[in-house]
Amino acid sequence: MISAPVLSAASLSIGWLAYLPLLAWAASRTRWIELCADRRRQHLLFGTVFCLFALWLVRRDFDTGVSYHFLGMTAVTLLLDWPLAVLGGFMAQLGLLALGRQDLAALGVNGLLLVGLPVLITEACANVVERTQPRNLFVYIFCSGFFPAALTVLICVPAALGLLWLDGRFAMPEWL
Repeated sequence: MISAPVLSAASLSIGWLAYLPLLAWAASRTRWIELCADRRRQHLLFGTVFCLFALWLVRRDFDTGVSYHFLGMTAVTLLLDWPLAVLGGFMAQLGLLALGRQDLAALGVNGLLLVGLPVLITEACANVVERTQPRNLFVYIFCSGFFPAALTVLICVPAALGLLWLDGRFAMPEWL
């Protein structure tokens, strides 16, 4: 998670301009009637949001304004499908915002990096696995669960570092 003071105004604006259409698209693709009619699905959504919120509270904050936490969006995407995963990640972000653990200005950038990108990677990997229809459960577990989670970390961390590097307001470590 990145705090607002280490990002430029342009990055914060672009983050919001990209995150709001993603939220609107996810809200338009959500099957609201099914969600409202099925109590089990509602409990799954809110339980998942609560677990994601609790997982995101377990993080390491650095003095530089950057923090590291476990993503968890791969499991959320596989449980809820991508539209509810995006909205659930947003709800978890709102919980962090209410506790003062996230900046409102940086919500868009963090939403893209920590919700949008992991959901995209997981959904793409799950679609590939679903097209091939593997007969082995372990292939599904590894190719839809573990591989997208690892790939998400390998993409999100350099993307966040690249954004910080492009803004030029964050002093990169010398060893990097």
